[in-house]
Amino acid sequence: MYGVSTHPPIRAITLDLDDTLWPFPPIGERIERVLHGWFERHAPRTAAQFSIPAMRRLRERVIERYPQRSHDASWLRRKGIEIALAESGSDPTLADAAYDAFFAERNRVDFYDDARDALARLSARLPICALSNGNADLAAIGIDRHFSHRITAREFGRGKPDAAIFHHACEQLGFAPGDVLHVGDDVEADVVGAHRAGLMTCWLHRDDARERHPTWPKRDFVPGLTFPTLAALADWMDTQPDPEDAR
Repeated sequence: MYGVSTHPPIRAITLDLDDTLWPFPPIGERIERVLHGWFERHAPRTAAQFSIPAMRRLRERVIERYPQRSHDASWLRRKGIEIALAESGSDPTLADAAYDAFFAERNRVDFYDDARDALARLSARLPICALSNGNADLAAIGIDRHFSHRITAREFGRGKPDAAIFHHACEQLGFAPGDVLHVGDDVEADVVGAHRAGLMTCWLHRDDARERHPTWPKRDFVPGLTFPTLAALADWMDTQPDPEDAR
């Protein structure tokens, strides 16, 4: 189902980032290579002991050991770096510089072709709150001007699909959940989470996700809107009346 002819007025948007504005898998592969290259130059014993697959296993170990930090992607990544340096006998004070190298690469994103223009169109129409479980830096990426608010799982203390983070975003925007549309790619974290929190929902079902989910996989409800691109959502929004006219 791609769009509907009638829909409750949308007064604000909460927007996922990874795999919604840009694909994350290429970023994930690059940050692993960059971090390993940094180790090779500055902590060769760490590079020798922790190959890229070994660092992946270490990250899994860190996640299992610190479940209370599962919402904090930055802390988990830095902790993994600290452990790798310590276990390999390298200088632990290198952790900050290693993390900085990782984080700079994490914020080098390649947008989906439609995303930047569509984001500008949507933000010109409605206030948008970035709502992410990740750790992307909107200012470093160069899109912070399009967002009235930014909320991350790390800062809030809980991540999607917890209803509390959706409700917090709505409070920041100044609207009731039923007036806010959440847009994202992840079935559970974005669409199911937003639905249970009482927000309107838009499943962004991009082509690169169709192998994993050819169609909407749930039977108990369907998203209010489903679009293959953010541009398609922006096009649909252009057909809707100004929400102030619906007051």
